[in-house]
Amino acid sequence: MRKIQLASCFVIVGLLSASQFAGAADPAHSDQPSVAPAEAISKLKEGNGRYTSGTLQHPGQTAERRAELANTQHPFATIVDCSDSRVPPEIVFDQGLGDLFIFRLGGYVIDDDCLRMIGDAVDILGGRLIVVMGHQRCGAVQAAKETIAAKGKAPGHIESLVTAIKPAVEATAKDDLDTTVKANVKNVVQALRSSTPILKAKVDSGEIQVIGGYYSLDTGAVTFLDEK
Repeated sequence: MRKIQLASCFVIVGLLSASQFAGAADPAHSDQPSVAPAEAISKLKEGNGRYTSGTLQHPGQTAERRAELANTQHPFATIVDCSDSRVPPEIVFDQGLGDLFIFRLGGYVIDDDCLRMIGDAVDILGGRLIVVMGHQRCGAVQAAKETIAAKGKAPGHIESLVTAIKPAVEATAKDDLDTTVKANVKNVVQALRSSTPILKAKVDSGEIQVIGGYYSLDTGAVTFLDEK
C-alpha cells in the first residue's frame, strides 16, 4: 500500500514540472494576493452552498482562465481527499482551474513522503489553507473497522491501509463508522500540523491553517470539523 500511496503523491506533485514550480515561486508572480485562511474557508463554504442548492457557477473553466494558468498557478487551498469517485473537490466546492491543489488518497492516509510533498506544495505555491476531508460511508475506513473487529488480515495492499487507520478505529471501537471517519480525519490533521520542517512552523506562526472536513454523500454538504 505504501508503494501505491507514494506513487499517488508523485503523480500529483509530478503534474507540476520543475519549470512550473519555478514560475510559481518566481518574484515576477509575487504580486498574486495571498488568500487568508479565514477567507479561503469562506470561499469553500460559499462554493459548497452553491453545490448543495443546485446553483453551481462553474467558475474558472474558460479558455481565458486556462491561458492565465499556462505558466503559473496560485491555488488558494490544498485539499487532502479520499480517492472515492463520489467526492471530487472541485465540484463539491464549485471551484475552477487553478483554485485547489488536491491530493487524493484512499482513506486520506498519508505517509512521510506525502507529508513532505504536501509541505513542499504549500511552501512553493503559497496556499494558506489545508483541508483534510473524510466522507460518509468511507469504504477504506469501513474495511479497517471490520478487519480489526474480526482480528483478521485484509487482502493485499489493503492491510497497510488498515494499519494506518488502526489508531482511529481503536479510539472509536464502540462507535459508528462516521465517528471513526472523523477520528481518522483528526489524526491526519494533527500529522500535518506537526509535520516538520515546513508545515509545523507555518501553523505555529499562523501563516497557514490545517482543518478537517466531513462530506455527506446524502446531502452534498461539507462540515468543517475544526477551524482552529
